[in-house]
Amino acid sequence: MAMNAKKIAVYVLVAFALYVIITDPDGATGYVRIAFEGISDAAKAIGDFMTWVASRGE
Repeated sequence: MAMNAKKIAVYVLVAFALYVIITDPDGATGYVRIAFEGISDAAKAIGDFMTWVASRGE
């Protein structure tokens, strides 16, 4: 049952994303930019943390 709920949630999110892209392409570019900046910042933070761990917290 939980797997079906996950599939439905993914389908709803994809449908919503497509709806936003089709109805407001200019706004969608801003949303994509924000998402990629967030992913980039998260990756940089993980890299900084791993560097800190590798240097034994110094």
